[in-house]
Amino acid sequence: MKKFVIILILSFSSIYAQDKKPKNLPLIKSIVENFNSSNYDQIYSMFNDRLKNEVESDIVLKFFSDVKGFHGTIKNFEFVKYDKGMNGEISIGLLNFIKISKSNFPVERYKVSFEREALQLDLVVDNDQKIDDISLDPYIDNAVSEKAINSLKLDNELIDEKQQKVIFNKSKYLPNNTQISIGLIKNGQVNYYGIKRQNDSIFTVNNSKNIFEIGSISKVLTANILSKFVLENKISLNDNINNYFDLTLKDSVQIKFKSLANHTSGIPRMPNNFSNSSKKNPLNPYKEYKVDDLETYLSDSLKINQDNKGKFLYSNLGFALIGYTLSKIDNQDYKSMFDSYIFSKYDMTNTTFKKEEVNDLLVKGLNSQGDEVPNWDLQIFGPAGGVLSNAEDMVKFIIAQFDEKDKELNLLRAQTSKINSRLGMGLGWFIENPKSNKKRMYRHGGNTGGYSSMIIVDVKNKNGIIILSNVTSRNPYFENINKLAASLIKNIRN
Repeated sequence: MKKFVIILILSFSSIYAQDKKPKNLPLIKSIVENFNSSNYDQIYSMFNDRLKNEVESDIVLKFFSDVKGFHGTIKNFEFVKYDKGMNGEISIGLLNFIKISKSNFPVERYKVSFEREALQLDLVVDNDQKIDDISLDPYIDNAVSEKAINSLKLDNELIDEKQQKVIFNKSKYLPNNTQISIGLIKNGQVNYYGIKRQNDSIFTVNNSKNIFEIGSISKVLTANILSKFVLENKISLNDNINNYFDLTLKDSVQIKFKSLANHTSGIPRMPNNFSNSSKKNPLNPYKEYKVDDLETYLSDSLKINQDNKGKFLYSNLGFALIGYTLSKIDNQDYKSMFDSYIFSKYDMTNTTFKKEEVNDLLVKGLNSQGDEVPNWDLQIFGPAGGVLSNAEDMVKFIIAQFDEKDKELNLLRAQTSKINSRLGMGLGWFIENPKSNKKRMYRHGGNTGGYSSMIIVDVKNKNGIIILSNVTSRNPYFENINKLAASLIKNIRN
């Protein structure tokens, strides 16, 4: 689920200090103690006046609350070094961007180990022992890339020496036990290529049958069911979802299926009562959010941002609502719908929502340090990001797209909104180069707590790629999965 994230940016630079021991251990200890006790206002009271003028208290308190909700309490911390500057970006949700002015004091860098994973904390303290700047980033172990050994083999017709080098360079920053499973289609011809990093060696493996969480690629499959229902005249894309359940939405808000499927409804990325459940288990944040919670939100708290209505605003909530509504129309749960209308139709025999069905083939998800993390139970958010699959099954779905006579898939790919001059939206699909049929490509990424994925389809030329991995979106190099997909599909098309 591409992304499910709160981003707080505190960007700074500072004077490099030569001291090798931290000067502010009492302060960092106090920050940790107050964070673990949820006394976020106490942390804010440690900010100096300059920093308080830059960022309001309610934003800081919400930020720390969300950090704990997604990462848990702090178990320990260790001083790393003094540094010249601060990056200050943490990917754990979507909040807003905050710009902080430059600081004139040294940066102390710490590795902070939360329940879920380690983050990098950069701290700047003024002469009065007040916090002048503070930031959290994914923790980067620079030694990882230096240790990597290239043991990849050239045993695939679509992977040449140049592409092998690209694969190695994009994966050498990833931790041990990382796996990447690649399905490639060129002119309808299918090949698979798999890699694994173990004991710092990156080598070729056969993992095309292995199962990964595909995250938000699930949204395209959900939109496929929506397309089916439209063609069967069960619904219209311009129907309001309100027509299909008894619940009255707050303020009698009206929401169309199409606006949910192309992210233009104006509803938020996540419901505002989600954080309450996520705090219960930071390693499995969706597990406790059930149908009752969603219905309570819809009736009591739902609010459409009128300024965003009609504009692209990515929403996991939107696809949860599509699945929720279609289930009511079809009188069966969404898992049964997917079994009947997607997995069976495309012969995706190892694709499921139920991890217990594929445990023997399941690749364990990893955090940014390479430690195993639990699989997510997405409950009501399953249609937004809960599918588990493998490269072979996802290749079947890609190949199905090449049949331009398939009305369901044609409707799925038809552009319904414009994001910018080069990017549009179909139903679920992002559309690249929408003005040129010859160059048009359809894509979607997926990210969960322990996995990242990318699918790209070139219908006209019968080319495509699926990349599945156990690289967490919390890893600072998780975008390398998307970059790798872009590079490989470019090579196929040339």
